Amino acid sequence: MTDMPAAHLFQRAIAAAAIADGAGPDAPPGGQADAPIGVISAIAGASSRVLLDRAAIAPLLAHPDAVLAAAGQVGSQVKIRVGTSWIIANVRSLALEAAMGSVIAGEIDFLGEGDEDRATGALYRFRRGVTRYPMPGCEVFAVTTRDLREVYAAEDRANIAIGTVYPTADVPAALYVDAMLGKHFALVGSTGTGKSTAAALILHRICDLAPQGHIVMIDPHGEYAAAFGTNGAIHDVSNLQMPYWLMNFEEHCEVFLTSTGEQRQFDADILAKCLLAARAKSRLGQTIAKLTVDAPIPYLLSDLTGIISLEMGKMDRAGDTSPYLRLKGKIDEIKADPRYGFMFSGMLVADTMAAFLQRIFRLPGDGRPISIIDVSGVPSDITAVVVAMLARMTFDFAIWSRNEPQRPILLVCEEAHRYIPNDRQAESSVGRILGRIAKEGRKYGVSLGLITQRPSDLAEGVLSQCGTIVAMRLNNERDQAFVRAAMPEGARGFLESIPALRNREAIICGEGVTIPIRVAFDDLEDTRRPASSDPLFSALWRDVGGEEQIIDRTILKWRAQGK
Repeated sequence: MTDMPAAHLFQRAIAAAAIADGAGPDAPPGGQADAPIGVISAIAGASSRVLLDRAAIAPLLAHPDAVLAAAGQVGSQVKIRVGTSWIIANVRSLALEAAMGSVIAGEIDFLGEGDEDRATGALYRFRRGVTRYPMPGCEVFAVTTRDLREVYAAEDRANIAIGTVYPTADVPAALYVDAMLGKHFALVGSTGTGKSTAAALILHRICDLAPQGHIVMIDPHGEYAAAFGTNGAIHDVSNLQMPYWLMNFEEHCEVFLTSTGEQRQFDADILAKCLLAARAKSRLGQTIAKLTVDAPIPYLLSDLTGIISLEMGKMDRAGDTSPYLRLKGKIDEIKADPRYGFMFSGMLVADTMAAFLQRIFRLPGDGRPISIIDVSGVPSDITAVVVAMLARMTFDFAIWSRNEPQRPILLVCEEAHRYIPNDRQAESSVGRILGRIAKEGRKYGVSLGLITQRPSDLAEGVLSQCGTIVAMRLNNERDQAFVRAAMPEGARGFLESIPALRNREAIICGEGVTIPIRVAFDDLEDTRRPASSDPLFSALWRDVGGEEQIIDRTILKWRAQGK
């Protein structure tokens, strides 16, 4: 019985507010949109408590405005009048008040505020953040589609439209490109949620906005070549032509060293000495006064193996010959293996560094601003090294061109958890360079885009370096918790709906949007879609005939390793 006075006070407050707003029992049906649906009961900084009236919300469920029809639901927005301003808040959670069956208690997160038009009461000039908080007892109203159009209106900044604001069909959802790229972004979502198509959509919109841009995308499955055939340059093992001498010493060690423990350090010392001598032997190396082992100076693999043989035969050498034989054997093995031809071919000894950078970084873009690097055909044991080289060269180019006219580069890494794992013991050159780009890249004009289905497998702290997070449906609780920890406080209410998102929907929060937003992505034309659709087993298993020819052709390509 102790709650009865509170119940009476609540009902009286709602009734009085409804009469004052012309939404009493005799008010026309259209007036329901202007009537309060609850009151503020407690204020606590960013998060506060409201009491919602079920009787006031019920008539809105059938309203033709989809936003009003969703009033009071988890993930929806409400507004509170404070002086001459409207405060917008997101509903995070709801619970029925046990002693007040007609009352629902909700937790809300304040998102921002806008001015109130004195003549119409409409909201305009919305901005992030709250300057004046409401007092307990202030009325709570449902937002309308018109309100959301003002809240999510793209400011006079470079932006790309990627879809519509849920649950509307015509309020455009925009991403601010400079803010999103300036502080990195991440796209996360479980397999089958439309993650690859969403990534292609965002990149296509960026390419359309900046046809002279510079984008490098690491594609581990060969999905994106089909999507960017008209506005991108496609590179795979058949035309990548990545010179081996562009590797730094750490990458050389990952490719050429096979030993572990103390032996590995001894082998590394030998490789460092011989590699430096091989670089110094070249004509270009002889022109540099203080040559280092990391300098991208062309050298011949035959020179390297010859120097290793000379060092092995020296009379003053201490120890056995096995480290030298291991190194020489591994280098000879790679030279002879046709799978490594895209990188270790004898045709790649000329100084083609300038041409390679122009091709990969799209300098100039020529209306095809994105390079798709398809590494699906790269031998698995050096895939990480190839990705490390591309990432490091992106970062090094930005550092060494600081005094030149700036040419920012966006590096997009699909299946990012493969290259930046959270296992410290598995740390490699690719993990270190991508981690460094995440922390320091924006200072030098390098933006990082991470795409992953397992955010919890990413190295700790990398996701938190991404200023904008696009979260599609995540089925794994660890992944949900990881993303929740990386998102700002104001997005907590939106995060609760991540497990319930439909395909091609996402929660976006951070620097790239004014406030957190739930988006239904636009459809993408078939010619701009990645080749990532799931096989239709029921249909494909009805297709019979020609199996012998399929097997013969497959074995032929298998044995030739795609050549």
